[in-house]
Amino acid sequence: MTKNRWSWAEIDLSAITDNVANLKALTQSGTQFMAVVKADGYGHGAVQSARAALAGGADRLGVATVGEGLELRKAGIFAPVLLLSEPPKDAIPRLLQQDLTPTVTTREFAVELGKQASAEGRLAAYHLKVDTGMNRIGVRAEEAAQFALGLSDFPGLQLEGTFTHFATADVPGDWEVERQFERFHLALEELRTEGVNPGIVHAANSPATILYPETHLDMVRCGLSIYGFYPAAAARDRVELTPARSVKARATLVKRVGIGESVSYGFTWTAAAPTVVATLPLGYADGIHRIASNKISVLVGGKRCPQIGRVCMDQMMVEIPRGVSASYGDEVVIVGRQGDERITVEELAEASGTINYELTCSLGMRLERVYR
Repeated sequence: MTKNRWSWAEIDLSAITDNVANLKALTQSGTQFMAVVKADGYGHGAVQSARAALAGGADRLGVATVGEGLELRKAGIFAPVLLLSEPPKDAIPRLLQQDLTPTVTTREFAVELGKQASAEGRLAAYHLKVDTGMNRIGVRAEEAAQFALGLSDFPGLQLEGTFTHFATADVPGDWEVERQFERFHLALEELRTEGVNPGIVHAANSPATILYPETHLDMVRCGLSIYGFYPAAAARDRVELTPARSVKARATLVKRVGIGESVSYGFTWTAAAPTVVATLPLGYADGIHRIASNKISVLVGGKRCPQIGRVCMDQMMVEIPRGVSASYGDEVVIVGRQGDERITVEELAEASGTINYELTCSLGMRLERVYR
């Protein structure tokens, strides 16, 4: 519990360490492991998550932005860091200064990266992103060999790795994964035919790491799974993962409301009988989506209690059923375990009409963290 507010997130760093070790055990010896700590470690804290992942055997770290990479370096983390997309050219001096490895998808960026690295008398490592069908970022698979060949003699550049990203790896046996993987292999063959060494070859994200072992190649990239979330239902039988985060609060007010009285904005919930209502000091600014109003539960005294009325920006209300005792200051679990009951992020995500990826990031927006 924090001193400033009666709502907080508890992060079990040993869970991240164990999850990385269990995921890495799925791969063959020599396969590198990249722990993705972008989006502030999916809301768990990037620096703390990175250290825990490295302790579990991660070889490299992945981030989305230059700022995220700089945060790791400022904290004294000097493991190899890959930016998973191409940054602006203006960021190149900071990349070189802090030894951050960018992804390259355009010749314009690559040429400028090489020029600035060459001016410093050094080589700038980069990873080539190959678009095998997701059509988000990357050099098209059929153009990748000529693209890389055009940069191979450019001073100041070193192709350290080549990678792609799957769009449907969370679906076991999906033919689109096979098709993307085949396109990637053809692109790699063309690179080698042109005399270009693709370096570290990687494709597998969390679901592919668990469900498609043939895609492991030289390195796997795991994000969601290192925090204890399963990227697909079919993954649950393949590896043991432990959720690293619990979300808790203390009741700031417990009171009785009479029959016919309503709760919160819009009066979307009305008491059918005299009811005990507890107020909790967290809301949609803390990642409990407003759309989940009247659809979720929390744990009080180890019992499920329904959330009632619209979730507010900073507060939400819950009904305390008969047989459940609640008082001012009592601990309430929003995500996690209490007694024999448990509430998962997936449960909240389903009520919010979204996925666990989005919700875990949302839960990291404002809640203070307590690390265990």
